[in-house]
Amino acid sequence: MPVSEHPMAALAKFLPEGSFAHVIDYLNHYKVHLTITKERRSVLGDYRHAGRGGNHRISINGNLNKYEFLITLLHELAHLLVFEQYRNKAEAHGIEWKNCYSRLLVDFVQHQVFPPDITQALRRSIINPSATANGETDLLLILRKYDAHKKEGWIPVNDVPEGALFQMENGKLFQKGPKRRKRFECVEVKTGLRYTVSPITEVKLAE
Repeated sequence: MPVSEHPMAALAKFLPEGSFAHVIDYLNHYKVHLTITKERRSVLGDYRHAGRGGNHRISINGNLNKYEFLITLLHELAHLLVFEQYRNKAEAHGIEWKNCYSRLLVDFVQHQVFPPDITQALRRSIINPSATANGETDLLLILRKYDAHKKEGWIPVNDVPEGALFQMENGKLFQKGPKRRKRFECVEVKTGLRYTVSPITEVKLAE
């Protein structure tokens, strides 16, 4: 995977205004080696704890908008803080991680680095953080509004009217059905098979 090693000053362009100095304080204090990667579909960020004599290592996808970049970085920093305190004795996304992540979110929300709509969504995350990005559906739908590069004509399934036809990226045609818990039940038109689709999946309305 091609990566880019970013000196601290270059990191500023990936972060919301007003957050750079605070982020640098964390990275320097915990001796974090930060790598910014190209897009990875399976993960937004990753944390590897320090080996003997080495640094903690965090990687973040460089294609994220600046608010999602910061939130992903805080997610991974929470893993670092848990390791520092508990080593390998805590679950990956257990109560210790939830508490650390919540405290980091509170810290940056108080610095007012997020727009009001993201701040409001983050307040819900602070109460009960999700282990994965897909678990933060409401937050992700808001974050997508701030993406710099959007595919013209593509919208999240959440915004497709129920009963309407839409096309997936692979060209398959579906009809949107009702919401089942956190996902929408959709029927593939050609086969009649039913699938559940995440609200944040980007699709194109059928003409």
